[in-house]
Amino acid sequence: MKILSVLSALIAISFIGCNLTPEPLSIKSGEENGLVEVVLGKKENVLISVVGQGVAPMNTSSPAQAYALAKRAAVSDAYRLIAEKVKGVRVDGQDTIENMMVKKSTVRTSVNAMIRNASVVETTFKEGLCEVEMEITIAHSQFSQ
Repeated sequence: MKILSVLSALIAISFIGCNLTPEPLSIKSGEENGLVEVVLGKKENVLISVVGQGVAPMNTSSPAQAYALAKRAAVSDAYRLIAEKVKGVRVDGQDTIENMMVKKSTVRTSVNAMIRNASVVETTFKEGLCEVEMEITIAHSQFSQ
């Protein structure tokens, strides 16, 4: 009986200070100066900024076509980066083992999201590489939990 009382007291003490409500959503994004953590409350917004990259193909009819194709690739990459930050990335993997050795290893990633109201902040093009900085403001309710 004494042991039961002690166990009950320990369990009660362990629950003191526990918050049973869900924590605010936390998003971590890298910056040049280190890792920054942004915590969203229920009514707060967060600015997501990404840089998409696209390479100009070699076999184009003109430099203007190369620029247009590289910019389109960079914009698509920026949209993908925003979707990855907002909705997350699904990762599927499969390994084939034969004679206790990996014969084939496959990893597939995918993201599925609808992105609206993202805006291009800056576009740079040098040496065949186009970089597009894109940003979007997202409300807490738009994040998947």
